[in-house]
Amino acid sequence: MALSDLQIRKAPIREKPYKLSDGGGLFLLVKPNASKLWQQKYRYHGKERLLSHGQYPDVSLAQAR
Repeated sequence: MALSDLQIRKAPIREKPYKLSDGGGLFLLVKPNASKLWQQKYRYHGKERLLSHGQYPDVSLAQAR
């Protein structure tokens, strides 16, 4: 299920970091210090890699996609 801007803004802060998935490997990492980071998982030569796109709201949902 694709994320909406409202879901991102209202994402609760928890004791441990957690992910909100947007699909296609893109997700928002919500950290306990209230920072929200865009990251994307992908595979290169059979190995899983992680690409960071930036911090929300500096990088919007549309830009991250």
